[in-house]
This record gives sequence, C-alpha cells and structure tokens, in this order.
Amino acid sequence: MAATNTPTSTTTPGAAPPPAQRPPRRSFMFFVWTSLIGALVLIALYTLFMLWWSYSEGERAGVLQKFSKRGWVCKTYEGELAMYVVGGVAPQIWNFSVRDDVVAEHLFKAVGQQVRLTYSEHPGLPTNCFGETDYFIDKVEIVNAPAPIAPSSGTSAAPTAPVDRVPPAAAPEQTLPGNPLGGPPSPSAVPQGQAPPT
Repeated sequence: MAATNTPTSTTTPGAAPPPAQRPPRRSFMFFVWTSLIGALVLIALYTLFMLWWSYSEGERAGVLQKFSKRGWVCKTYEGELAMYVVGGVAPQIWNFSVRDDVVAEHLFKAVGQQVRLTYSEHPGLPTNCFGETDYFIDKVEIVNAPAPIAPSSGTSAAPTAPVDRVPPAAAPEQTLPGNPLGGPPSPSAVPQGQAPPT
C-alpha cells in the first residue's frame, strides 16, 4: 500500500501571525504639491468672492483729467478725476480703475470733460492685475459743466439801470412891460434900483 504525503504545517502552535504589510509611504513632494494646489484653490475662491462682493457703491463727479492703460505685467486702465469744491482752490484728485473695455473706450473719449462716474469699491484683492485701486468704474456719463460762480465780497447790491440826465429847461425870456414894439422899455417900467437894458 502506497504511502500518501500529507502537507504538514510549518507554523508551530502558539506562534504569532506574520505582521500585515504596511501601505507605501507617501513622499514629501506629494504633500508639497497637495498643499500648493489647495492654497491656489483657496486664493482663487477668495478672489472671486471679493470681485463679486462690493464694500461700497456710489457716484462721483468732476473733470476727467487723465486716463491711460499701464502696468509692467498686467495692463490695467487707470484714471484721475479732478473734483473742484470751491473756485480758486486746488482740486481733490481721485484715482480709479476700470475693468470693462467698453467703459474704458467711453472714458478715453471723455478726457477733459465734466463726467459723472458710477463706481463700486472692492478692497482686499490679492493682486493688482485687476486694478491699482480699490475703486472700479461701472458706468460713465458726460454732463454739462456748471456755470462759474463769481466770488462775493459779502454785500450784494442789485445793479441799477443807467439814468439819462436831462439838461434843465432854459428859463423863458422875460419881457418888461411898457413897450409893445419890442424896443427898450421905458424908464418908468424898469423896477427901482435896476438899470434899463440897452
């Protein structure tokens, strides 16, 4: 009768099982790239939120003194608005930025004119590629320049119309009675104390 070979266990009873294989350790560069991508995503979301949310909105009027497109890397539209408060006093300069090309085209044509600008303020942007200032123009309107105001001295007097001076009427020539023919009057008609005319 042939003998059969039965597999025998190599583990001895009571021995500890072999340790499980550990997953491969992630490299240091994996953590670097993950952190970098996460930071870029957070910055992008923050920038979009700051562009959508505005801190303040309003209007300002003045003379459009300067408007240009400048920048070393990011070219942005920048302008200056001169706001005159009182005649004879230096104007207040207000700097603003423009993101819309259509609005920028209207502003280029309005340089040197009286304009009214509608703006929105977006503070806290992480880069200057959107504009060098926090004020972004949404609408521009050209208005007529106000009439100049003459300085007053404190007393207002209404102008009077010139009065034509009429020379006084000449007194009528007096004729002395006593001579109807127009000759020299008789001595009796001359008042006492007055010599008769010759």
